[in-house]
Amino acid sequence: MNSRLGPARLGKELLYLSHSDVVSAGLGMAEIIAALEGMFREKAEGRVEMPPKIGIHTMPDALIHAMPASIPVLKAAGMKWVGGYPDNSKRGLPYVTGLLILNDPETGIPVALMDCTWITAQRTGAATAVSAKYLARSESSTVGILGCGVQGRSNLEALKVLFPLKKAYAYDKHADRAIRYAEEMSRQLGIEVVPVSDPRQAVIASDMVVTAGPILRTPHATIQRGWLREGAFASLVDFDSYWHPYALREGDKFCTDDVPQLQHYRDLGYFQNIPAIHADLGELVTGRKAGREQPAERTIACNLGLALDDIAVAPLIYERALEKGIGTWLPL
Repeated sequence: MNSRLGPARLGKELLYLSHSDVVSAGLGMAEIIAALEGMFREKAEGRVEMPPKIGIHTMPDALIHAMPASIPVLKAAGMKWVGGYPDNSKRGLPYVTGLLILNDPETGIPVALMDCTWITAQRTGAATAVSAKYLARSESSTVGILGCGVQGRSNLEALKVLFPLKKAYAYDKHADRAIRYAEEMSRQLGIEVVPVSDPRQAVIASDMVVTAGPILRTPHATIQRGWLREGAFASLVDFDSYWHPYALREGDKFCTDDVPQLQHYRDLGYFQNIPAIHADLGELVTGRKAGREQPAERTIACNLGLALDDIAVAPLIYERALEKGIGTWLPL
């Protein structure tokens, strides 16, 4: 990232981008997928820096995480400060909220501050798509979405970029959300989206499955053994919250975006009953480990959401905002 502020502004002002500013920068999902795939190559080569997330937890199953990262090839450095509160929907507030700060890597001076809600949604969907590129069957045409919130939307959008999707099944424990989701996503993506009242329906009929509910320390384990069919791919956006351990163990390959971070979560009480890890996403992208090898394999990706994802995307938004004259300059 080149700050492009010049000596007159660097250290004196930063660019603030609101949620609407971030959206209006106009970064497309295909661009985000490409940015993440490139970042995972850098990660696999050991050319990035990212400590495990640290966080505070003010309510049950809620979190506020500090997520710093550096990607030298992009001249990108910064940190996301993000909260995830499952009960926010009862208050009419988003589940995920937060801010992201970009720093000039040569001086450490902040150059931009932006809302991270849209970035978090889009890069999470993009990470699922990158995983599916290596783990799903290329002809996959049906998707089951369990959890019809923001992540359910962005994940379906991202998979539509890389796969010939024709039909999606939408399940949510709040039936009205699934109905609304089906109407909106059918219109947005031009595919058939069917709301279903039974979570099993969304899994057994699908080539790809995305679980995108709240992240829970104790999984509700809705998805049972035998539901995920042969040859299917699953993306666990909500960690293992939706999955019974016996269902996870049916997977032939269980992958993640960062093994040290998964181990860190395990130490905190998450992921107590998951299979052995086959590979991380960087190993798949670079070919160090095999992705899908057989049509009948059941493959699973549990991407935890990395600071590197955000720091790969935020500079693109920042540069686009500068080009378009979007945002508000604030004094430091």
